Order: sequence, then structure tokens, then C-alpha cells
Amino acid sequence: MTRLDDLKVKIFADGADRGGMLELYANPLIKGFTTNPTLMRNAGITDYEAFARDIVKAISDRPISLEVFSDDFAEMEAQARRIKSWGENIYVKIPVTNTKGESAVPLIRTLAEAGVKQNVTALMTLAQVRDVVAALGNGPSACVSVFAGRVADTGRDPVPLMAAAVEMLAVYPQLELIWASPRELLNIFHADSIGCHIITVTHDLLKKLSLVGKDLDEYSLDTVKMFRNDAVKAGFKLG
Repeated sequence: MTRLDDLKVKIFADGADRGGMLELYANPLIKGFTTNPTLMRNAGITDYEAFARDIVKAISDRPISLEVFSDDFAEMEAQARRIKSWGENIYVKIPVTNTKGESAVPLIRTLAEAGVKQNVTALMTLAQVRDVVAALGNGPSACVSVFAGRVADTGRDPVPLMAAAVEMLAVYPQLELIWASPRELLNIFHADSIGCHIITVTHDLLKKLSLVGKDLDEYSLDTVKMFRNDAVKAGFKLG
């Protein structure tokens, strides 16, 4: 198994809990941060701009992705330009479609031509990757975020899809592929093995990093001890 220190894939922390983000900021393994409206709502954030400006000020030297939340493309563009102005390290997250299923590719192209660094999100097919890459190709640094974990939730193996996506991005060195929504720590090694540039990992999953390379006999014994301790604490008896 590849050691964490030998990984080429960059680990980005996915979350919107300020305390958790700052704690992870102190970890040199964490190369960037991503958020989205769902994570922000779950973290209890009610003032989008205040949170965004504060976290960008606190974490100014690593990429941070902040997402637009309008469903109207003209308003999305206005939000994207405003969000961009809050910091040089910001990547503006643009969903691949709106809620009506209308493609955001024209907007993505417009923003790329305007020099807005983007993180295009919620992709799940190679056709989407192809179209988004073409729209981003003449722009600045950008990320293409494919939700490999959600693809896996449908019973499909995401590894071949992600490997093909890596090849699609190869002609544009300023573009990076994100393996999004991983379901287990092993996905970090999957992403690394195919040359994926970035993987976003939730704070809960990042807590398992200490398990990488753990002796399996020791881990087995720890598990047996857990079962025994919980049975004792529960006061279980037979007869």
C-alpha cells in the first residue's frame, strides 16, 4: 500500500464547520478546502458572505471552493463574479446544470473567458466531462468535480470512468480532476492509482487517516475489545 506521504493525489477537506476547517488547515496533508450549500446549512451557517469572507481570510494560502446557489444563470454569473472578488485562492463552484436540467456550459465558458477560476461540480458522466473541459479549456486554473461516490452508489464501478476523465483533462494542464464524494478511505488510493489530481474528503472520513497501514491483527483485537466493552457497558446477561 502507498504511504500517505507518498500520495500524488491532493487531499481537499470537504466541509463547512469553521473549527474543523481550521483544525485541518494545520495538517500539511490537507492541500485545499471545498464547501457547498448543503454542508453550510448542516453547519448552521445563515450568513453566506460573512462565513465565506471569514474563512478565506483565515485560510488565504490554499484553494477554497465556494458555490453559487442561484438557479438562474444570469444570477449565477453575478454571484460567481462577486464570490471571486473575495480572494485570490477562491474557486467558484458552478453546478453542471440548473435544477431544470439546463446545461451550465455556456455560463462556464463565459466565466472561464472572464478569468474566473471555477470548480464545476456534480458531474457523473463522461459526456458531461467532455463538454465542461471544452468550456474551461481556454480559461485559467479550474477543477472538474466528478461525483465518483454517487456513481458507486448506483452499483457502477467509478474507477474506469475516472480514469477516462483523467485522460480527457490531460490536454489542458491547468485543469484538475476531483474525485468527489468518496465513500471510504480506500478511495484516496483508488484516485491516486489512476492519476486523479484531487480527492475531496469529508471531515468524518478524514478522522480515519490514522488507520492507514494499521496492523490488521491489532485491528481485529481492537474490534473484539470494542464488542466486549460495549456488552459490559450495556449490562447484558443471559440466565
